[in-house]
Amino acid sequence: MSTTRWIGVAVVAVLAAGCGSGESPAVGGNRAAGSRPGAPYRIGVIPKGSTHEHWKRVRIGAEKAAAEYTAAGVPVEIIWKGPLREDDREQQVQVVEGFTSQGLSGIVLSPLDSSALRRPVEEAFRVGIPTVIFDSALAAPNPTISYVSTDNGKGGRLAGERMGALLGGKGTVLMLRYQEGSAATEEREQGFLDALKEKYPGVTVISSDQYAGATRDTAKRASENLLNQYGDRLDGIFTSNESATAGMLLALQDVAKAGKVTFVGFDYSSSFLEPLKRGELHGFIAQHPVNMGYLCVKTMVEHLQGKAVPKVVDTGVVLVTPENVDDPAIQAVINPPEAK
Repeated sequence: MSTTRWIGVAVVAVLAAGCGSGESPAVGGNRAAGSRPGAPYRIGVIPKGSTHEHWKRVRIGAEKAAAEYTAAGVPVEIIWKGPLREDDREQQVQVVEGFTSQGLSGIVLSPLDSSALRRPVEEAFRVGIPTVIFDSALAAPNPTISYVSTDNGKGGRLAGERMGALLGGKGTVLMLRYQEGSAATEEREQGFLDALKEKYPGVTVISSDQYAGATRDTAKRASENLLNQYGDRLDGIFTSNESATAGMLLALQDVAKAGKVTFVGFDYSSSFLEPLKRGELHGFIAQHPVNMGYLCVKTMVEHLQGKAVPKVVDTGVVLVTPENVDDPAIQAVINPPEAK
């Protein structure tokens, strides 16, 4: 059943009982959007894009939280909308502005660009609509309520440590970045470089200034260019998000180098499991997007109820390898029951 239909049924069931916890005003304005007694909290959730498996799992978590609140007598409606491509900053700005004009109770946003999304968030704040940021940070100063995210720097360091250990502390590597303005991936990339510099000084980074772009296809083209330039003297590769990892994997397979170059990626995709087992991918950093979506909505609702919420919420990160992929703790992250 779709979220809209499920929530609609649940709202009808609980309206008679009312919702006594929606009275507190939203921070940043003199009205509390959607806070009438008995009315649902209407929360707009805006991902960076609509195609990556990561965002689909974030949505599962957000809808799970909304359903739990609604069943408990606190009706919550999730309105999910984001740009199709992860490089369409203007479309994401328009989504934020549209949600603001609708007078939603709150906005949960993963900003495509840490600077470009500041203005629309400030505008929402001025009319009394609070924002929780998730997945990727918004440039400071900003009036947001909380930041719900993976510790991306930690994830990048885990990738660097994995790379250095697999190479025995020496060799040449390249890093394919994601795209400019994405705070989350910039933190991962810096964490990777820092880990190598501090723990494995014998590993030389021969390229770290190229960008994959927003899709698997643009990542594949960038990967092909890098492999043409550096392939003969390359020992390791790090990519910092799902589409970059997928594009690089395809490029390596096309030139029969998959499995011959140590390859560590970032983000989970079900398509990475077979390459991991075949030795074409030597590890990837997995976030917990279901947990991220769940905690985003939970944090927003608690704020709307007048409760204190933490400024930063860590949603967890793990290193997945061929050796640990079947461990129950790892499976709980990459294959959670909610995503089946």
